[in-house]
Amino acid sequence: MIRIKAGVPHGRLPRTSSRPSRCALTLGLPTAWGAVAVSYKFGCPLAEQDGLGARIVTSAVFFAVGTGLILHVRRALLRELRQARKVAGAAQSVLLRPLPPRLAGLNVAAAQLSADRGAAIGGDLYEAVATEHGVRVVMGDVRGHGLAAIGTAAAVLGSFREAAHDEPELGRVLGRLDRALARHLRERARAEHPASGLDPENPVAEEFVTLLLLEIAGDGGVRAINCGHPWPYRVSGAGVETLSEADPLPPLGPFPLPPDLAAVPCGHLLRDDSLVLFTDGAEDARDARGRFFSLPQALSDAVRDRSGSPQSMLGAVFTALLRHTNGRPTDDIALMVLRDGRRQRVASGARGPARPCTAPPQSTDHLPQRLP
Repeated sequence: MIRIKAGVPHGRLPRTSSRPSRCALTLGLPTAWGAVAVSYKFGCPLAEQDGLGARIVTSAVFFAVGTGLILHVRRALLRELRQARKVAGAAQSVLLRPLPPRLAGLNVAAAQLSADRGAAIGGDLYEAVATEHGVRVVMGDVRGHGLAAIGTAAAVLGSFREAAHDEPELGRVLGRLDRALARHLRERARAEHPASGLDPENPVAEEFVTLLLLEIAGDGGVRAINCGHPWPYRVSGAGVETLSEADPLPPLGPFPLPPDLAAVPCGHLLRDDSLVLFTDGAEDARDARGRFFSLPQALSDAVRDRSGSPQSMLGAVFTALLRHTNGRPTDDIALMVLRDGRRQRVASGARGPARPCTAPPQSTDHLPQRLP
């Protein structure tokens, strides 16, 4: 793809002298080393002699030529590796862009740990945005790894970043995400099977995304919609507790959403309370003896030993995770901490004690009995 810069006449490309010179240097050095070896072999009388001294000199010449070629190739590969890492970093900053440390009075921190060594991004996704409807948060996990999972995560995140501002109801935000996922899967299936020219009825039947949507209002009220994702933990002075015990909806992808979709009220987030959102890789992490990682215990230790800030909690939990798995996690892990740092609390009559949210009864006639 050619991009025309501003100020360049139409139909003419700007001069780029660095690329030809780099290509000339890349091809010129091996050619020069080869020319030295050939010139010595056929133009130097010493190369035709059979004495020990002549053989030593010939071996030294060819050793120097081979070493020069190896160093040149190594330098070129390192340059390409640095360029690839820059591209991966740019892609990560677009897909999982750094969250601001403070959103509408909430202190925020988030990070991801990839199971693939050297990988910058994976199938986990998260985002938090401040809107006129409150702070809206998404945490999700795409089935699988690789480029396909990254493309699916990008489609869901792109839709969320628009719908979070546009839609007044959290259920309608989820509907937008569901339609974006279905559209992405259809386009991917069409690209994988272009011969038919038709949209498949079940484009990628095994593809799904677990998703958690949260909305934190200005008075601290929390509402949530959970589609097959682990419920977050609330960390407060009373300890660590699960935000809800309600059964989540099925993940996005395999089944249609219920028609009467509504967010579930989950009490209020009080000052200095924290919500910890995570993907299932955190609690599924095992040590060498097969024991699961205890995320609630790690959070309790983090609050007791540190200042309780989101950044310190993340650092303590990831340190404990790496120690538990001996530095080799088997799944991608994403964590997000939201801490209420607002000066004004909600009115005492509206605050009340923190209660786990319970989902209102919803019809499940439209859903199959179990996942395939």
